[in-house]
Amino acid sequence: MIEKIIIKRKQDENNFIFSSKAKKTIELTLAKYPINQKNSAVMPLLDIAMRECNGWLPNNAIKHVSDILEMPFIKVYEVASFYSMYNLKPVGKNFIQICSTTPCWLRGSDEVAEACYKKLQIKKGETTEDGMFTVKEVECLGACVNAPMVQINDDYYEDLDSKSMLKIINNIIDGTKNKIGPQVDRKCSEPRSGLTSLLKEEKNAQ
Repeated sequence: MIEKIIIKRKQDENNFIFSSKAKKTIELTLAKYPINQKNSAVMPLLDIAMRECNGWLPNNAIKHVSDILEMPFIKVYEVASFYSMYNLKPVGKNFIQICSTTPCWLRGSDEVAEACYKKLQIKKGETTEDGMFTVKEVECLGACVNAPMVQINDDYYEDLDSKSMLKIINNIIDGTKNKIGPQVDRKCSEPRSGLTSLLKEEKNAQ
């Protein structure tokens, strides 16, 4: 399976071309920026390119973005290599990003990470042999109030522990739909014990 992934990676590098749908999205994206400042669209265009390549950016995709924006390739590559949300090598179908910043770490992100590695039999940054999962430890993903949390593709899973993390992975393997967001009895980021303020609607003062 790893050999197939490597072969596909080489094919993607040589044959990349934006789909018709992606081209339309690019046009809409560029329309948001002044013509003389279209370089500002580099990050959203890299994201579009990465989605076209199943979650990673081959050099040829980066070259296409640089051509559209009329930027030097190295300038676009600098952006792609600097930000952790861009992947410069293939990732699994289910890309698990584990937040390891202080709030999540204090709430047990190490145990969540260990549950992933043990279940999938891989190490940090590795991809399973079947290409189904990649696990990466990242910096803050902006859901500190519901720590610890992970991002899988575009979805957030919050208030995790090792047991709930394993359930999420098993559901993915079995094809069962997972609950997105908090994995405990919590609405969004409200306190689990319920609201502590704004408990009733006050009438406007006359």
